[in-house]
Order: sequence, then C-alpha cells, then structure tokens
Amino acid sequence: MATGNINVTAENIFPIIKKFLYSDHEIFLRELISNATDATLKLKHLSTLGEVKGDIGEPRLEVIVDKDNKQIRIIDQGIGMTGEEVEKYINQVAFSGAEEFVEKYKDKVPDSGIIGHFGLGFYSAFMVAEKVEIYTKSYKEDSKAVRWECDGSPQYTLEETDRTERGTEIVLHIAEDSEEFLDEAKIGGLLSKYNKFMPIPIKFGTKEVNDPSHTPETTTDKDGKETTEPHRQITVDSIINNPNPAWTKQPSELEEEDYKSFYRELYPMQFEEPLFNIHLNVDYPFNLTGILYFPKLTQNMDPQKDKIQLYQNQVFVTDNVEGIVPDFLQMLRGVIDSPDIPLNVSRSYLQADGAVKKISSYITRKVADKLASLFKNDRKAFEEKWNDIKIIIEYGMLSEDKFFEKADKFALYPTVGGEHFIWNELVEKIKDAQTDKDGKTIVLYASDAKAQHSYIEDAKAKGYEVLLLDSPIVSHLIQKLETSKENISFVRVDGDHIDNLIKKDDNKISKLSEDEQTKLKEVLEGSIPKETYTVQLEAMDSSANPFIITQPEFMRRMKEMQATGGGGMMGMGNFPDMYNLVVNTNSDLVGEILNTKTAKKQERLIKQTFDLAKLSQNLLHGEELTNFIKRSYELIK
Repeated sequence: MATGNINVTAENIFPIIKKFLYSDHEIFLRELISNATDATLKLKHLSTLGEVKGDIGEPRLEVIVDKDNKQIRIIDQGIGMTGEEVEKYINQVAFSGAEEFVEKYKDKVPDSGIIGHFGLGFYSAFMVAEKVEIYTKSYKEDSKAVRWECDGSPQYTLEETDRTERGTEIVLHIAEDSEEFLDEAKIGGLLSKYNKFMPIPIKFGTKEVNDPSHTPETTTDKDGKETTEPHRQITVDSIINNPNPAWTKQPSELEEEDYKSFYRELYPMQFEEPLFNIHLNVDYPFNLTGILYFPKLTQNMDPQKDKIQLYQNQVFVTDNVEGIVPDFLQMLRGVIDSPDIPLNVSRSYLQADGAVKKISSYITRKVADKLASLFKNDRKAFEEKWNDIKIIIEYGMLSEDKFFEKADKFALYPTVGGEHFIWNELVEKIKDAQTDKDGKTIVLYASDAKAQHSYIEDAKAKGYEVLLLDSPIVSHLIQKLETSKENISFVRVDGDHIDNLIKKDDNKISKLSEDEQTKLKEVLEGSIPKETYTVQLEAMDSSANPFIITQPEFMRRMKEMQATGGGGMMGMGNFPDMYNLVVNTNSDLVGEILNTKTAKKQERLIKQTFDLAKLSQNLLHGEELTNFIKRSYELIK
C-alpha cells in the first residue's frame, strides 16, 4: 500500500473546490458521469484500432444510490487505470496554484461553476462526499487492479485490490450536509437534466415492463363473457438516457415523424407540434450539430427564451444560449451541440471568442437558407404558417443585417385581401398605380382591417393595394425598410385622405372661395378641441366624406416605436395623441354647415358630423358616445 500527498501547491484546494468553485453541488454528478463516458468511448476507440484484445461487449454506465450506507456509486466498463495512471491523473491535480487561480477567475466564476476544463472534474466529488474511493482496473493485459482513497485532505492511500472487471467504480461516501443527494428521485432528476442524451447507456435501477414473450389469454365463461388475463410483468434494467438522439444522425436518416418524436422527447409538456425544423450539421471551420424547431408563437411578443439547450458532446451545459444563438432565434426551441464552443472556467458562460461569432453567423445563415427553401418548395404551406412565424422573421430582419438581406427571398407582405407577396413581387405589383408625382412608390398598409375598413375601401376604390401589417414591431420594421430600400415610403391607410396619401398631379379645385374657406376654418376651430385636432381644408371628390380624422404618420409611428421599446423619440410615448380633422370643401354637407344661418343648427351639424368621423376611428367613447346616440335619435324623429 502506498500513501502520499496529492500534488498541489496549496493545501486548501478542497475547501476552495467545495465552497468557491463548486457552489452548485449537483454538478458533481455531471462531471463524474462525463469522466466515465470518456473512459468508455476511449475503450471503444481503442477496440476499433485493434489495441484491445477480445470482445468488449456493449459497455455501459451504472449509477447506484445506497441510502442505508450513505453511498453513491458510479460504475463504468471503460479503459480503467493502472496504479501509475492513478498517480498521474488523480494525484497530480492540474493546478499550478489554487490561490492564484481563484484570484484570476474570481470575477468569472458564477455560483454554479464547475472546473471540468481545468482537470478538476473528478474532484467535484468532494462537494458532496466526505470520503471518495476509486476501484479501477485497466484494459491493459496483466495490469493490477488498484484502490484509491481520500478523505478530502491532501493525503491519500493507493493499494492493490482484487477487482477483476475492467473499468472504474467511484464510491462517494456522502457528507452529512449533502444527504439530499441520497434521494433516488433527486439523482434521477439530475441524470435526466444533465445526462439524458449521453452517448453511453446509463443504468439507474430497474423497472417493470410487459413480458414481450407472453400473450395474455382470453377466456369465455358459460354466459359468453370474455375475460383477458393481466399481462405478465418482467423486471428489466432502467436505461435513463437516449444514447443516439436525433441531432447526432444525418438528416438523410430521419423522417418528419422522427423530428416530431424528438421534439416531444425534449419538451414532454409541450402539446402543440412544431411548425417545422432546421437540422444543423457542420464540421468546418467548427464542429456543430443540432436541431432547431419553430414553435407556434402568439402576437404578445413574449420571447420565452431559454428553450434551446446547449450540449458539449451530448453533455448538457446550459439553456442560456445568449451569444451563440442570435437574439431573434432564441424564441426557437431545440438543441445545439458543439465541442468547439469556448466556455470559461464555469463551463456555463461563453468566453468572448471569434469562434462564437462564426457559430452565430452560421446559424443565422442556415435558418435563412431553410426558410427560403421552405418558401420555394411549398409556398402555399409557408403562407399558411406566416402568422405563426412572422414575429421571429421580422425581429431577425431588424436585428441582423445579413438575415435582412436574405429575407427578400421569403419574408411575406400580406394584403388585406389575403394575398402574400415577397418584396420584389410587391414592388412590381404596386409601382404603376402607387407611385406619386415625385416618383416615390407608396406602400399603403393597415394595422387593423376592421377598424380601418372605410379607409381600406377608399384605397381599393382607387385601385390601390393595401397590406395588412399588424405585428407589434411593424413600425420598427417599416423604418428599416424605408432606410434600406430605394424610393419607398410606407403610409398607413388612415394617415390622411386617400388623395393625400399618394399625391398625384391632378389637384382638385375647391367649390369654396378663399374667403369662404377662411370663414369655414374659423367656424370649425371654434367648435373642435384645438388641443387635440388640427383643422385642414381639402378639395376632394364631392362624394367623399365631409369630415375625415387622420393621425400624422410620423407622430403615430414614433409613438408606436417608443411603446414597443427602443425606437422613436425620447418621451414621445407620453406625448398626447394629436389628430388632423380633414374637411372636404366640396362636400354638400360642409357647404350647408358654412351657410347655415342659425348658430344652434350649425353647432349641431358640426357636432354630429365630427362625432361620425370620430366613430369611424373608434375615438367616440363614454359620455360623448351617449350624447351622439341621443342626438342621432332626435334627428330622425
């Protein structure tokens, strides 16, 4: 038997591990399972190279919770270690100076930190154990099995033992302050959280299943009633992980149902099927695999992040993928797995690294290419899904310039009539009718087809196309499009009288003289609340409405952008609503208002006409609405 001191430069290494670097104690299980998996994969690799004699079988891991003896055992059938290897890999901690290390990384190590990248994965066992034993036997011929023991101090013992099986068994003697980890349900939950897709089968207890060799007999009694005997149960090993998850396979190996099945495996409580998926698979200039799913989203712009799971070689790391996945795609769900993602000492936080930007750019490009392919291959199905995916795409167009450039191939612009255009199609469709006298193409849009119905009808009567853009971030998107596309301007269909939205050369002549218009404006301004409404006189068709209420495009858009965050002018969101009251000077009713001799009748006509205009914009409420209804009944008596 040998004894000695673990080779570290600071004797307080274990308190540092337990209290500082490993404050999230549950991480120990992930680290030890990862080590056992590495040992097993190495054995498989050596076997394929012919360096392991004999059949290695189907090696697997096993986790055993022994509550009575206060132990957790982690067993593998991997390459094992010789005594010399235990001295090298266990006793010589890869640590040049604990105090220096802590000082260097104290601002980068979060509470849930682990140190797997620094050779300290095994020592995470001391977060929960007051003593650790290792029983191990190397795959090498004629190697001796050894037992290692340490109680959390720098002293250890190493001796030969009578173990005959290849592989390693780690026995954790659980400390009093960590006895919560002797709960099988808790360990099962941690295995499911961190090791659900490890590449080696993990046995954790047993379970009862139907015996596949037994067919229950059905008997019929004298009254003709059938009775089927219960299915015979057998006890089998409980394998808690899926060693071959869908993302580790080639897309050509998977059918659509395989992707849906994997989605249900990832999110068992999510009952809606995903709209479609994107399979990531790249090996240069970095390694990355994964599957991303587009879920069905609502209009409330709730991003619901932390739904994409990050893995390293099938070991769960985190569901915070900020920095790897662009912001707009964090509303997706799925899995990303890459051994090349540069993590800091905690293995839960990204380091600033050029590779991360490349990975993020690749994911953006891959998603854009997939969307373009879906649109091209089945446009009808893509159009049907548009309302469920448009927020993600519009957010991407706003936040990622490269995605914005590619979006011309698949971003849709739906009309109030239910048609869908991509950008070039839209411009081609409207350029002849909707180009103003200055040569600018005007894109008319509505945000609420019902509320803006009368304005839409006026536009359609002119032969104009009206888009239906009703997402919460449409004002930001419009701003982006106007600054990126040449000679384009967006105007909401209720932003002004239809003749003013797209100004042509054919100016109409007013029936009223300049003096009459001046008098009319004075009369109206005496009755209309000037703090909210600005009176504008316009010569329109005599059949057009006498009063039309509009909201200046600039002000309305700035308020909307401020309300949805980030855009607009400071304080604009709190600025009171301002409207234009556009008065048709060629309307017979307006002429009657001007020429009415009785002040009371004139006031009544103005109020009724003004309230009708407000009603069309859903601006008539409360007492004003009650008075309008009462007045209307009086007028038809």
